[in-house]
Amino acid sequence: MSFQKLDELCRKLEALEHALSILGADEATHMAVGGGEKRAEAMAVLAGMHHRQATAPEIADWIEAARGEALDDEQSAALREFERQYVNMTCLPSEFVECQTNARMRCEQLWRELRSKRDWRGFLPALDGVVALVREEADLRAEKLGLNPYDALMEQYDPGNRAADIAPVFDKLKAFLKDFVPLALAVQEERQAKRPLRSLSGQYPVERQRALGLAMMEAVGFDVGHGSLSVSHHPFCGGVPTDVRITTRYRTTEFLSSLMGVLHETGHALYEQNLPQKRAHWPLGRARGMAVHESQSLFVEKQLGRNPAFWRWALPMVETHLGEAWSLEDILPHVHRVARGLIRVDADEVTYPLHVILRFELERELISGSMTTTDIPEAWDAKMKEYLTLTTIDNPADGPMQDVHWPGAAFGYFPSYTLGAMMAAQQWAALARHHPGVNDEIAEGRFETVNDWRRERIWSQGSRWSTPELMERATGEPLNATYFMEHLKARYGAL
Repeated sequence: MSFQKLDELCRKLEALEHALSILGADEATHMAVGGGEKRAEAMAVLAGMHHRQATAPEIADWIEAARGEALDDEQSAALREFERQYVNMTCLPSEFVECQTNARMRCEQLWRELRSKRDWRGFLPALDGVVALVREEADLRAEKLGLNPYDALMEQYDPGNRAADIAPVFDKLKAFLKDFVPLALAVQEERQAKRPLRSLSGQYPVERQRALGLAMMEAVGFDVGHGSLSVSHHPFCGGVPTDVRITTRYRTTEFLSSLMGVLHETGHALYEQNLPQKRAHWPLGRARGMAVHESQSLFVEKQLGRNPAFWRWALPMVETHLGEAWSLEDILPHVHRVARGLIRVDADEVTYPLHVILRFELERELISGSMTTTDIPEAWDAKMKEYLTLTTIDNPADGPMQDVHWPGAAFGYFPSYTLGAMMAAQQWAALARHHPGVNDEIAEGRFETVNDWRRERIWSQGSRWSTPELMERATGEPLNATYFMEHLKARYGAL
């Protein structure tokens, strides 16, 4: 049977993907600096092997023949998703995949070295090479898929997303936030006038923070038998569902940024660990795009991790691991702190979307060719001034060098972060309607209801549905940005 041939191919491809994922996670966490060149070469060869097997001409014949076979509903859905993946992969020649893999890995390695030195000039040639390859990729995909180049890139992260649909939503959100950020800051100032902010002690050893993070990861559902926590330059969730690798970075002067990073990446990990295992080797069994993935990570970080109910349960754990006793009234101003800042991953949930919108707007110009890599620092600075009244012109490390995405050739990914925040707020609203007592459970450290709801409606579905269909099935209505704005108003907009 042709479907059986596709099934066997999927198992072989899964093995190569497993190797690439673990090698990539190791490269970012444990590999010696001197191993970078050979690691990039090895991963480029593996990526080429994977691509050649996944795009073999006979696969098209197998797909066509499988349509005529007696398939059950799940197999039919698997065939549709496999065909979508095949079409997208055949957009690129295997030689191009090898070349791009090598270039992006070397650029990432250089980024790690030069970011701390604020050496934009030394970094620029490598980034320029990556952008040139991404533009070539976008053109190749656009021609095959019948999309414009930027949409063709977004299709790889969130099937169905289109810039023409996203841009008006982001424009509306941007207009709301430009008015709401000053209001949230004023409310915060008024609160602190009534109750002065208790200062952090600034004495948080890494090993104690790590122990706290692991305890919270496990409490919210992370399976420590199938995952681990490490340190990297940029927090990420990688590996494979049976061996999820999440990372964070630490500051000994405070603990919340690392903890929130751990919770964020744990949200990604929970999604991966709870995907349908029996079809894990099929594209159907994978996560449904990065916006859905970000909705799961942001759900844990924002809807849970910044929820007052969560901190009623969490404060004794903080005291146990860090040796500091906090009241809810003392910790929440830190958890809900709003501040205009330079760093996206450290941003609060009010200002964070502005960081994403900035990147979305710039990378559309980069891919279209209306902006060059040389223009990035000035364009970045202009938007930072407009959106957050901050400047980065003399600080590229905290400006356009702060994220790993562009060195890693991940253009078209950034919209997923803010789309995910909107989706997370809508999912929480639907969950709370079905389970009005969920905050009482969270305050007691019971996360079964939250996880069961998400497992049934999102995690177990894999890629069976498109992102819009999945959201409507999970929440009862299409994506509605109003939930996110109302969430911000309720948490930050009033005394």
